[in-house]
Amino acid sequence: MHPTYKPFALSFIAAALFGVMNPASSQTQARTEPQAAGLIIKFRDGARTPVAAKAALQGFRAMSEARGQRVAFDRESALGHRVIRLAQRVPASALAQLARDIQLSDPSIESVEIDHVMQPTFTPNDTNWANQWDMSDPTGGINAPKAWDIGMGSGVRVAVLDTGVLPHADIAANLLPGYDFITDSTRAGDGGGRDSNAGDPGDNVTANQCGADKPAQNSSWHGTHVAGTIAAVGNNALGVTGVAPKARIVPVRVLGKCGGATSDIADGIVWAAGGSVAGVPANANPALIMNLSLGGEAACASITQSAINYAYNKGAVIVVAAGNDNQDVAKQTPANCKHVMAVAATNKVGTRSSYSNYGDMVDIAAPGGDATYGNVLSLSNTGMSGPVADAYSWMRGTSMAAPHVAGVAALMAAVNATVLPSDMASLMRSTARAFPGSCTGCGAGIVDAEQAIIAARGLRLEKEPNDTLAQAQYLNVFPARVRGTLQPAYPQFVDIYSVNLAASTTLQTTLTLDPPTLLDIFSFNATMELLDASGKLIKSAVLIGGKPEVNYFNATGKTMAVYLRVKSTSSSLSTSDRGYEVQLRKIAYAF
Repeated sequence: MHPTYKPFALSFIAAALFGVMNPASSQTQARTEPQAAGLIIKFRDGARTPVAAKAALQGFRAMSEARGQRVAFDRESALGHRVIRLAQRVPASALAQLARDIQLSDPSIESVEIDHVMQPTFTPNDTNWANQWDMSDPTGGINAPKAWDIGMGSGVRVAVLDTGVLPHADIAANLLPGYDFITDSTRAGDGGGRDSNAGDPGDNVTANQCGADKPAQNSSWHGTHVAGTIAAVGNNALGVTGVAPKARIVPVRVLGKCGGATSDIADGIVWAAGGSVAGVPANANPALIMNLSLGGEAACASITQSAINYAYNKGAVIVVAAGNDNQDVAKQTPANCKHVMAVAATNKVGTRSSYSNYGDMVDIAAPGGDATYGNVLSLSNTGMSGPVADAYSWMRGTSMAAPHVAGVAALMAAVNATVLPSDMASLMRSTARAFPGSCTGCGAGIVDAEQAIIAARGLRLEKEPNDTLAQAQYLNVFPARVRGTLQPAYPQFVDIYSVNLAASTTLQTTLTLDPPTLLDIFSFNATMELLDASGKLIKSAVLIGGKPEVNYFNATGKTMAVYLRVKSTSSSLSTSDRGYEVQLRKIAYAF
């Protein structure tokens, strides 16, 4: 017998959902590299006439171009400073040494400053933005505003498998057609079974309708609340903003009065991924990401696992709420299924919400709120049974945590179409923020939207052939992560990546090998070497913290091309592919 699935949330606008609900390594991360447009030079008062200053600028232009920085023009600012504008923006770190050298070259110069490129830090004008601690609070939030400076999830489709989604004014522009998969007309509450209306008619119930001693409940508008956290329209001077305010929502109604059936949910998963379901029209908008803020206490059913496997193999990321029973998530399905991201809930101070499930099967945590420090604000409706008027409500639960992760996945997918489901999960885990408080069994940390989108943008997969300098794979987005494979039996087959390294800049690289599988009976080791454009060895990797690292400072005074060679050092006979990841960063010269 399969469990009845229920949403994992606690609502505090009109009533609580289904009683108490059983619905649903850390290190400092690199920040985005600051950019520079050129240099700003200030001569000492009276030290040079305008003509002499302009003549001096010609020499400084020559110095710049000798360092590989092509100059577009120079001009005088309104305050009398001389501006050298480069032909293209470069990392600010690439100009640090040049600025110092120019200042030291001429005693009439008072200062040389980098002409930094300023960027907006997007803050939406939504009227309830100040109440959305989950998005921006430095302790308990997900660091969304800085992620929005990079991307907003434009066009990425996210399926919300839930109670349905209302056309609330704060999300209607981001809604795509969906489908109602509830086969039981009584549970559906809309006068029929499956149909093309994925709206929410309400899930209110009378006392004992869902079982003996079960109280009456008003409609929860749970699916609309979840969808709003993912993709409520941002910066529209209305209400709230979602994590991915330019993503699109595909509503898939699988929960009704008293929850939803396993078989209906499985069909909804298959359809959301673009699969065929008998008697149901094809989904014209297959989703790359799915959010399931639902669950029940049972083992993962084979039908559920098969549906999840289908979606995962089609390239979908399946995000699932861990559950609200303060117990090991291993008891909760579908959070205990394979190929899902199970999400625990944290509060505003970054500790585990008291109700949240926990355990080794939890991947990551996100804001779910609690009664002490506050709940999560999103979309709702004023109706107690059927929908009446748009509203906003505060809810708490792992149901509220999961859509934060689904929204971050949408941000990641929008900046790099090559990111696989497994990539998204591992990147979110590796960039997660350390828990500010106690959160045992809550996964890798609190999801960090900014760091996750930076990691996704810089992710590259190895492209063969790349075993010679002429075939080297060029990397131009930093910080970067490259994932590739080597075969221990063929150490002559190497992978080479090329990087343009600006003057006075350090390239830092770290090699991490994938853990062996049960089938990997042979040992595997690898290392890295850095070469110049002629193929001459510049530097070999050394072990730091058990991992090979190459750290190289460009002291040539000009931009140079360097080549990172990754190679196996094993002598085993294994011909199977063994995976690795290289992380690369460029670090500014400091003075």
